[in-house]
Amino acid sequence: MGTLRGRAQRARAVAVLLGPAFVAAIAYVDPGNVASNISAGAQFGYLLVWVIVLANIMAGLVQFLSAKLGLVTGMSLPEAVRSRASKPVRLAYWAQAELVAMATDLAEVMGGAIALYLLFDLPLVVGGLITGVVSMVLLLVQDRFGQRPFERVITTMLAVIAVGFVAGVVLSPPSVDGVIGGLVPRFDGAESVLLAAAMIGATVMPHAVYLHSGLARDRHGSPEAGPKRVRLLHATKIDVGLAMVIAGTVNMSMLLMAASTLRDKEIESLTDAHSAVRDALGPAAALLLAIGLLASGLASTSVGAYAGSMIMQGLLNRKIPVLIRRLVTLIPALVILMIGIDPTRALILSQVVLSFGIPLALIPLVRLTSDRTLMGDDRNHPITTALAWAVAGIISLLNVVLIYLTVT
Repeated sequence: MGTLRGRAQRARAVAVLLGPAFVAAIAYVDPGNVASNISAGAQFGYLLVWVIVLANIMAGLVQFLSAKLGLVTGMSLPEAVRSRASKPVRLAYWAQAELVAMATDLAEVMGGAIALYLLFDLPLVVGGLITGVVSMVLLLVQDRFGQRPFERVITTMLAVIAVGFVAGVVLSPPSVDGVIGGLVPRFDGAESVLLAAAMIGATVMPHAVYLHSGLARDRHGSPEAGPKRVRLLHATKIDVGLAMVIAGTVNMSMLLMAASTLRDKEIESLTDAHSAVRDALGPAAALLLAIGLLASGLASTSVGAYAGSMIMQGLLNRKIPVLIRRLVTLIPALVILMIGIDPTRALILSQVVLSFGIPLALIPLVRLTSDRTLMGDDRNHPITTALAWAVAGIISLLNVVLIYLTVT
């Protein structure tokens, strides 16, 4: 009995430490994921199942390294880059990171706008404005009440997202043979490579890499080497693992639902996907899809703006008001909505932009977490370092292949 009670107490002690990875995980189930995964399933069936599995494994490794950097050094990744880079390098690095933040917000605001259109028939620009305002409210929760309440709100929205997208798989079970066949890595032309790059860009997201280091540091501090740090790093592995399981399940559900329900149908937008799901599975499934998309847009754009603020503060050592930070990345998204560019296509292309930004986040992360002077005994194991470099290499190679196939 005493053993069971002790285990329960240890489990509760670990549970209290969970949370930062669940905030970062919102980046892995944002509207860009929805557009990329549904497009992949509708166009290629189960062909790119392996991409989701690979992306989720890579994301888990990357997010743990980011959190470890914050816990061990007491610096976010942007702050660590600033501490080691000259001013011109810092400014150039900030410019690309800001572009990534804008691409992130483009996907998230558009996703929220599309969801509000599907639910309430609101014009996309109005939906984009509402998404921006709600995200501002969520950011004010973090700013006024601290990180823990913000984590609870975002984790609740993550649960809503999971229900919204997993429901489609429950109602329309996928082909087991198809799923197994999809685990074999392969492509089918330039469009499948484009979608694979978008899916990876939507999962291993640069702003989440920057953000997680600061989230872990702000939540747990930076304890000295010893039992407390060991306990925090262990809890962080559990935090990241659970968050990745949830995010991976949601992403896989999107693709499998599309492969089993939308294959060989004319799906050119998320609106088309919503209509096809309604026709195939009924209005309740379509409603859950739209609600999941809305929760995804609202939560992810808040987290994205939070990350943008951390990037700017870390690299430029300047903190700006939440309202201004929100407008910096919101305005480009609203402009694209106003000029009438196809929102679903813009969503997918924004994820490709993110994919190109991933190596620029991963390279300094791997170098810093492998540095004995900076990390001490908590530096990466050589095998971990090799795997992390492999992640950066795979993504970079995929982008090179994408460029070649697109221009030839």
